[in-house]
Amino acid sequence: MIVSTYGMNLPQIGFTLRNLIWLALLLPVLAIAEPIVTDSTTKSTVHTTGEVTTTLKSPPPSAISPSLGGSNSDSCTVGVAGAVQTQILGISAGTTTRDLNCERLKNAKTLYDMGMKVAAVSVLCQDLRVFDAMIMAGTPCPYNGIIGTDAKIAWENDEAKVPKAEAMEEDGTKRFLFGLGGSLLGLLLLL
Repeated sequence: MIVSTYGMNLPQIGFTLRNLIWLALLLPVLAIAEPIVTDSTTKSTVHTTGEVTTTLKSPPPSAISPSLGGSNSDSCTVGVAGAVQTQILGISAGTTTRDLNCERLKNAKTLYDMGMKVAAVSVLCQDLRVFDAMIMAGTPCPYNGIIGTDAKIAWENDEAKVPKAEAMEEDGTKRFLFGLGGSLLGLLLLL
């Protein structure tokens, strides 16, 4: 063994230093590990007075009109829908309306595609506007299978079968009255 100047063995110093290092590392852990217990009691009393107001905010009621399919291109109907909502009452309605001119055009096209050209022109001639246009063009509408100048003479002799403008006006009047009635109903609901 090597002896130091102080008279100690070096392996003993090494062992002592090792113990001191372990002691220095473990001592803080032991100090932290012990809980600190403190006894304290607090009593408190809180008195409050006041008013509480609760306001409930909810979304407004809503009348939702029915959706009417208008995506079918082969259907000659037009969908009309509407809704009116007040704070108390909500009403919604919808309907479909036939478009007679659309039906006439589809029927004429179908007849023409089947090779029945005179029948297709006859279907279109049920509209007064087309009938007048054909007369002005010098090609009158067919009359019971008769075409050309003979058809013009037949139409002049039987004016009762000439399409009337009143039929179109009555249909427009019905639509106007229906719209007016719906508008008045909507205004009454707002009151």
